[in-house]
Amino acid sequence: MNSRSLALRAGTRTTLDIQSHSNQPHLYPPNPRNAPICLSHKTDYLMPKRQISDSRAIVTGASSGIGKAIALELCRQGASVVVTARREDRLAELLEQSKSLAGRLVSVTGDISDANAREQVLDCAVREFGGLDFLVNNAGVGTLGRFENATPERLRQVMEVNFFALVEMTRLALPQLKKGRDPIIVNVSSILGRRAVPHNSEYCASKFAVHGFSESIRTELAADGIDVLVVSPGTTETEFFDQVLDRTSEPGWPEHRPVTAAHVAKRTVSAMRAGRREIIPYFWGKLLCGMNRVSPSLVDRVMKRYV
Repeated sequence: MNSRSLALRAGTRTTLDIQSHSNQPHLYPPNPRNAPICLSHKTDYLMPKRQISDSRAIVTGASSGIGKAIALELCRQGASVVVTARREDRLAELLEQSKSLAGRLVSVTGDISDANAREQVLDCAVREFGGLDFLVNNAGVGTLGRFENATPERLRQVMEVNFFALVEMTRLALPQLKKGRDPIIVNVSSILGRRAVPHNSEYCASKFAVHGFSESIRTELAADGIDVLVVSPGTTETEFFDQVLDRTSEPGWPEHRPVTAAHVAKRTVSAMRAGRREIIPYFWGKLLCGMNRVSPSLVDRVMKRYV
């Protein structure tokens, strides 16, 4: 009669040490060294790194689009969230939408590129929730037009919101994040921070800067237990390009079906839970980035058609 010993190890792996008589068929391939046979369970790669419920978060640029959707998704999963944006009426609508959800939302109206507004947002998180675990830097603006027709002020406006405000909000939040539970910084960038396109030079430059900054601080903050996630959306159903700062020209891109802001938000929160480094929640965005890695000159030739 076969004897089997079952040893349960800590974690999510189950180890079976199976012994059988020589006249009995083996259920598994021969194991001449009598090494333990490890059966990987599905939870090995689904085990979350952090939980969302009871966490404390800040989401910037939360009045619409991806920022709003991320705030609602975090709140739906039981997080307490400070949301901030310039449009007070939109934040009031967001708070109304959150009332039936598991978490809690509070709002601070202000321009995230202003130092006083950033301090008010962080002070609110500490006052209302006692600290901070997640920082979601989502606020952003865009412009459309050829570089040669743009003004220096246009570039500075884009960099001020998309890059400098993100950097300084991160700098301000670090002391609280270091004291937080499984802290993470989420920087919402774009696939245009991986591959630049015509008529978007300022926006692309700002998102490339976000990627570089994120990669640098990811290694610097690892010893403090702070993760850094970069979210690189593609075409998404938002108001973003209806509210660009300046529009002097734009490329005639082929139409691709956009994803919803809710889709990006769900992917983002799942990535936060899993401790991912970067996600591209858009098929055509993944394809573009893949093509650019393989043959950037080919992508250049394609882009020239839309100048």
